[in-house]
Amino acid sequence: MPAVKRRTLLQAIPAATILPAALWATSAHDDAPSTSVYELRVYHAASGKLADLEARFGEHTIKIFDRHGMKSVAYWTPLDEPDKSNTLIYILQHPSREAATANWKSFQDDPEWKSVKEKSEANGKLVEKVDSTFLALTDFSPRLR
Repeated sequence: MPAVKRRTLLQAIPAATILPAALWATSAHDDAPSTSVYELRVYHAASGKLADLEARFGEHTIKIFDRHGMKSVAYWTPLDEPDKSNTLIYILQHPSREAATANWKSFQDDPEWKSVKEKSEANGKLVEKVDSTFLALTDFSPRLR
């Protein structure tokens, strides 16, 4: 068998076999660019309207968010009172803070959203108050998928 030069050998080995597995996994699954921001939103539903609010999200809102570049990370409802019966909590991912502003503007102007909101609030508004907080992942945070 002829001698193989080190350079020739290294060029023949795929990069994946050289990189440590953890580093490869992190770089391959890091969907969030460093400019990504997360938006924590807490909806305080009107009395008796949480089920209607959840239905609006499940049937319409999330699809419209997707269309406007607003990536849903997760949705929660509290397990304990007093928040259990009137609170919806969720996190959205935006490419940047500027994109978040533009995303919300285009969402609010969307004709389908306007129609869905109007129909879902025919018997009164669903939300009393919305809290919004923009967040950045820390350096030590596990990366979100």
